Amino acid sequence: MYHNPVLLIESIEGLSIKPNGTYVDVTFGGGGHSKEILKHLDESGKLYAFDQDDDALVNSINDERFILINNNFKYLKNFLKLYAAMPVDGILADLGISSHQIDIPERGFSIRYKGELDLRMNRNQGKSAKDVINNYTEEELKEVFQEYGEIPNSWKLARTIVEYRKTQEIRDTEQFIDAIKNCIPKKIENKYLAMLFQAVRIEVNEELDVLKELLIQSSECLKSGGRLVVISYHSLEDRLVKNFIKSGNFKGEIEKDFYGNPFSQFKLITKKPITPGENEIISNNRSRSAKLRIAEKI
Repeated sequence: MYHNPVLLIESIEGLSIKPNGTYVDVTFGGGGHSKEILKHLDESGKLYAFDQDDDALVNSINDERFILINNNFKYLKNFLKLYAAMPVDGILADLGISSHQIDIPERGFSIRYKGELDLRMNRNQGKSAKDVINNYTEEELKEVFQEYGEIPNSWKLARTIVEYRKTQEIRDTEQFIDAIKNCIPKKIENKYLAMLFQAVRIEVNEELDVLKELLIQSSECLKSGGRLVVISYHSLEDRLVKNFIKSGNFKGEIEKDFYGNPFSQFKLITKKPITPGENEIISNNRSRSAKLRIAEKI
């Protein structure tokens, strides 16, 4: 099941949709945002959507104005060129995993269910969470846990995993949690495991590198005055989005040209991120950590 789209009204308003415009939803999922975008387009408008997860294809929309591309959004520019759709009027990205992915045990996205150590957004890709946990060196594991999960006892966690797998392969989520039980701090078990699974998921799907690709390509694919709307769910993503919009680079360091103009090709529409209201959080728990940023191509 694909749950309600997060910050739907706010993100659609952020796109400032022109009825005859061309738009891209790079994270199609259940199609909630795409359906709403189509409502604002006239018969000459166009919407392209991306989703690398085959499961999302069943949600495709039967509409002549709509094209669903079953691929990673890091190929945004390639496909828009292929369809002669450049430049576009708006790009929407709702980052993170869908409720559907969480609710299928064999995908391994949830700590609530016993399932394969998978965590791949695209099940046709090679590397899975099982490969990371069983094959990465202690140093590589520690780096993943520190950098992507900000886990305080990363060194102990990595060592525990390496020692455990000397005797047997770690195959599923239940066995993985059991193998590291002595590393999990009391009273914050769920939070700790959520951070850990997030770290491994980011590594498996190369999520931050893919996001960087999207942001760089979005500045090349958008028309002047076109809108970039991004919903992120954790600080690592949000920091990249915020820095790139502000400075044109991922460190957030503002560099200026000979005339004193900053290199960033965007101007901020939202100085602070938009977050869900109380009612949305109650009706859709997945939205609780969402942050929406809106920028306009200069």
